Amino acid sequence: MPDIRVLLADDDPDDNLLFNEVMEELPYSTELAVMYNGEQLLQYLRSIKDHLPDILFLDLNMPLKNGFDCLVEIRKDKDLRKIPVIIYTTSSAGEIVNQLYDNGATYFIQKPNTFDELKQVINQAISFSLIPDKTQPPMAEFVLATQSRGKGAK
Repeated sequence: MPDIRVLLADDDPDDNLLFNEVMEELPYSTELAVMYNGEQLLQYLRSIKDHLPDILFLDLNMPLKNGFDCLVEIRKDKDLRKIPVIIYTTSSAGEIVNQLYDNGATYFIQKPNTFDELKQVINQAISFSLIPDKTQPPMAEFVLATQSRGKGAK
């Protein structure tokens, strides 16, 4: 199986390290790139238009350009809009989730508290996003959560 190109945009070094450890334990062959702010993310995506990532995990709270603004710019760009964008954040307010859904995010993950929960939701997001011609799910399936949180995609 060819490598799955995963892009993570998150400025927190501890979260990035944990994410990388999860990726190493998943049953996929992956190539992980990490961007540390929104400006860097958008410049990177525009520079690799012929070799875009298969999936983008996007934090909302980043310097220079936040995840909300990045999502809007990605969805407005005819070349970038096909990238599945998984919001990966500590935020969880309902109005934020609704706004992200309306702006075209593919899935929403609230960063879990444990390594096993993180591994579970990252695995879910990757497997769902790799379905050919995958479109945004219904709102009821938009928030991916661990079983211990009692909700998630079906």
